[in-house]
Amino acid sequence: MVKAGIIVIGSGIAALKTALEASKHKHVILITKSKIRHSNSYLAQGGIAAAISDRDRVSYHKKDTLEAGQRYNKEKAVEILVEEAPSVIAELIRSGMQFDHDHDGTLMLGMEGAHSERRILHSHGDSTGKYIMEHLIGCLKNSLITVVENAAAVELIIGKDDSCIGVKTLDKAGKLVTYHAERTVLATGGCGSLYHFTSNSQTVSGDGIALAFKAGAKVRDMEFIQFHPTLLFINGKAEGLVSEAVRGDGATLVTEMGRPIMEDVHAMKDLAPRHIVAQTIFSYLQRGEKVFLDISMIKDFKKRFPTVSSLCEKSGLDLKFGKIPVAPGNHFLMGGIEVDEWGRTSVPSLYAVGEVACTGVHGANRLASNSLLEGLVFGNALGQLLANMPARSIPEEKEQSKDSCHFTFLPDLATLQEKLMNEAGIVRNEAGLTRLKDYLETFNIEKLLHMEVTALSIKEITIINATIVAWLIAESALTRTESRGGHFRSDYPSEDDSQWLENSVILACTDVKNRVKGRRLYEYIEA
Repeated sequence: MVKAGIIVIGSGIAALKTALEASKHKHVILITKSKIRHSNSYLAQGGIAAAISDRDRVSYHKKDTLEAGQRYNKEKAVEILVEEAPSVIAELIRSGMQFDHDHDGTLMLGMEGAHSERRILHSHGDSTGKYIMEHLIGCLKNSLITVVENAAAVELIIGKDDSCIGVKTLDKAGKLVTYHAERTVLATGGCGSLYHFTSNSQTVSGDGIALAFKAGAKVRDMEFIQFHPTLLFINGKAEGLVSEAVRGDGATLVTEMGRPIMEDVHAMKDLAPRHIVAQTIFSYLQRGEKVFLDISMIKDFKKRFPTVSSLCEKSGLDLKFGKIPVAPGNHFLMGGIEVDEWGRTSVPSLYAVGEVACTGVHGANRLASNSLLEGLVFGNALGQLLANMPARSIPEEKEQSKDSCHFTFLPDLATLQEKLMNEAGIVRNEAGLTRLKDYLETFNIEKLLHMEVTALSIKEITIINATIVAWLIAESALTRTESRGGHFRSDYPSEDDSQWLENSVILACTDVKNRVKGRRLYEYIEA
């Protein structure tokens, strides 16, 4: 058994920022199931938003965030995000982070969808996530943080006082290691790789959400999934993200014949909120029409967007024709483990931060370039909180009865990805969501929640977690009988403010037995 003051599970920007701040006064162990550079944060092409120009205001950033989130956001969380943004950017720059500058030496500020001002900072064009990550990894190397790679968290440990006291991990060789800690942080990202089309790293499969849910934490807003409008679409496959910054620089979405598709859809046209653009593209694809990004007006495209250019070239696409074929794909989860603005879950001594957490800051749809910002702002706050908390004695582990790990079959991941994309994707309805939920319940969700997993392989545990998270998505999407932001139902195509604007779907492990096999419980909390 290994002991620590703080355990942080994950390796993205939220994980690193939390660990770095907490390590100023605590012994921190950071655990990641792959390599530290294999996170979604490292893939992030978009920038980071902050109201730092003379013409911009924090109040404008707040207004844009609320409007993109369909005003379903938790306003307090939004205020923290936008008010802290300038200072976290200034701190990054002071510590040596390099952002792109204009020819006159001022910070280059870009425009992206649903922003009213130019406020997006980039690093090396479309490689912002990579370079912020490299900067934080450099800081990590100069800290006393212990980094454990290639160790999958498979079970959170609950003490006799019902608090979280650590985690059990499994490496590729099947070695089980137990870690005890005063406090445990989940920063494992969302669940993008559960979908057939995604911009996410394949390691991001919802593990943290499943771990927390099984340990007794509440989850919230799992129906709200953002589908990025523009993934490179070649031969029926999504090959990677084409940054929103491309449209910010003037690219337009067009049909094969060159007709703009966003002209009469939204006042902001190609820079409308992501859910609107994604749904519009999807409607064309459903009719059998291809959609392209016309980039012919962007000068020095390869220099401005080296990551996108490299992706296109690797996929065999010749950019000299000035068009990139695109399709929407899973990009970001607005829901997750329910937390307050300090990252506290409903389980004592268990915290969550970043995409795995749901503070309510993004509402029903995340504003572009607020995700890296979220990781920095809330990671900074949580890290400082943990650093200054008093030491606590770790109680003994609670004895819990677990079901044996004998099962006849588990879903195939590829089948699960396809079913989620088809039934709980960009457009949903009761029939499709019910089919998905019924399919998932054939695998005995209740048993999966209480199964002894430490004798299983990482692959088997990943599938179990994926099945649980898929069920949470299906159940939440069925419950919310309206369309809002990233949740669009063709059978309820309008927003229903009277029923849903101030209410959220939350799920707890103890509710599952009442929700399977068609039995329904409707439980809401005020947003």
